[in-house]
Amino acid sequence: MLIEIKDLKKNYLLGDAEIPVIHGINLNIEKNEYVAIMGPSGSGKSTLMNILGCLDTASSGHYYFNDVDVSTLDDDALSIMRNKEIGFIFQNFNLLPRLNAIQNVELPLIYAGTPSAERKERALRALDRVGLSDRVTHKPAELSGGQRQRVAIARALVTTPGILLADEPTGALDSKTGIEIMRLFEELHAEGNTIILITHEQEIASYAHRNIYLKDGMIHSDKPNQKRTSLPSLNTFQNDEII
Repeated sequence: MLIEIKDLKKNYLLGDAEIPVIHGINLNIEKNEYVAIMGPSGSGKSTLMNILGCLDTASSGHYYFNDVDVSTLDDDALSIMRNKEIGFIFQNFNLLPRLNAIQNVELPLIYAGTPSAERKERALRALDRVGLSDRVTHKPAELSGGQRQRVAIARALVTTPGILLADEPTGALDSKTGIEIMRLFEELHAEGNTIILITHEQEIASYAHRNIYLKDGMIHSDKPNQKRTSLPSLNTFQNDEII
């Protein structure tokens, strides 16, 4: 089991009051699953994402990642786990504007202490995988929205993480470009990657193979996606086709 969550609870303090956000969630995710976690605002999906991504810790319960009890790790160990095992993909890309594409992709490897030559080789390979081998020296301002998100995906892939954790990955993109990004996720899943999408959009969740719906801090439903939206394979991206 890649991810195992047992009776997970999360409370926040608001003044003297303790506000429960997640109410005893139990959840298992296997390696190479493609999961969408959905829910309205206030459902707890962002809190659950932060816990899955080792950005926050639970108030009680257990979160096991590859048999490691993440709930017991200190801040330094959480940071190492986060950098090594979690490939983050954010709605607004979170690229550093002064760095070009390859430098942005190299960042997790710099934090990991990877030697310079190996960093460059792995970053180039990741950029090639997302179809941006001819944009490696471009800065974010010189790239379209879809290209920026593909740089962000390359950055997530470069450490060969245990999971790709994508928070509203198409939220800042037009519909056509969003579909191209979802096609890339489908290809990455087919290559063996474990993908967890956090979204409030049913259309985006329809591409995943399993849909988990949160409501009021609890899992309201968890089932295979029988009506999954399929996308045609696209082996390489043509930069002129994606805005």
